[in-house]
Amino acid sequence: MAHVRTYGANVKIGNWNEDLRLREDERKAYQEKKERGELAAQKVDFLKENILTPVNLSVTLDGNLHFGDIVMLVNIGGENRQCSAVSINADINSVTKNPSPGIQPPCGISAGQGIQACTRTAFVITSVDGSPEGSTLCFEQSFALKTTSGFARGLYLTSDLLNFQKCAKKSHLQEVMLDGCSSFLSWWKIVHFDPQERLENEGQPVPANTKVLIIHCKTNQALATLGDQVLWTTFGKEYEVTARTFFDSHKAEQDSNHWILCTSDPVGNGLVLFNHPKSTANKNEITQADPET
Repeated sequence: MAHVRTYGANVKIGNWNEDLRLREDERKAYQEKKERGELAAQKVDFLKENILTPVNLSVTLDGNLHFGDIVMLVNIGGENRQCSAVSINADINSVTKNPSPGIQPPCGISAGQGIQACTRTAFVITSVDGSPEGSTLCFEQSFALKTTSGFARGLYLTSDLLNFQKCAKKSHLQEVMLDGCSSFLSWWKIVHFDPQERLENEGQPVPANTKVLIIHCKTNQALATLGDQVLWTTFGKEYEVTARTFFDSHKAEQDSNHWILCTSDPVGNGLVLFNHPKSTANKNEITQADPET
């Protein structure tokens, strides 16, 4: 009896029908997620599109800071870090679309090297003692810093005492974050960066675009950026921000605690920080920041 082949090379074996159905279900689920904008790449694009929206900073004609001003918190930099600005450290898990698109509190912050006025870097000087909007902010006067309304949801820059359950991720120092509630934990004050001139400037108007210290009222710790603590964020490599006062050998605060509340140029040429360096900080420090950023 001659040998008879009962199957050919193209015969399907195994659970081929089940595998085919699974691949079809995967393609269908992918297409549905794409139509709803739920793919990871789409979520990242959505976040960047909204949080990098340009914001117009306030213009201070008298050179001082006022309640209601929109500013950027800029650190000029130092030996181990570049010029950076306090930024909302949001990822795709921090964004909610209900009832409207926005950042979901609590949310972290970082110091990004992209010095541009946008939703991510803009903060509003807010009164906590009943001072009317437009009035001048003075040294040692309590105030709050909150993000802009809309996508940033008007979250308050907040900090609290260090404990084992709540601390900065990298340095394990006092954490600084964004919260949706206004409380004593979100109160800050500004003092002169030079300890020898601090007492005589108490109660005087705070000039814009000059180096100052931003002190947390409850813990008495100064806002700081850490060049040796790097965070990998959705927006690239950035520095960790914490509340910790760092002193040098002369008992003066180090440059990691020095901040510039940056405003816009009255003539419309961008940031005063880069257009008038002699009026804002030491010229050698300004050269570390790239004006083309």
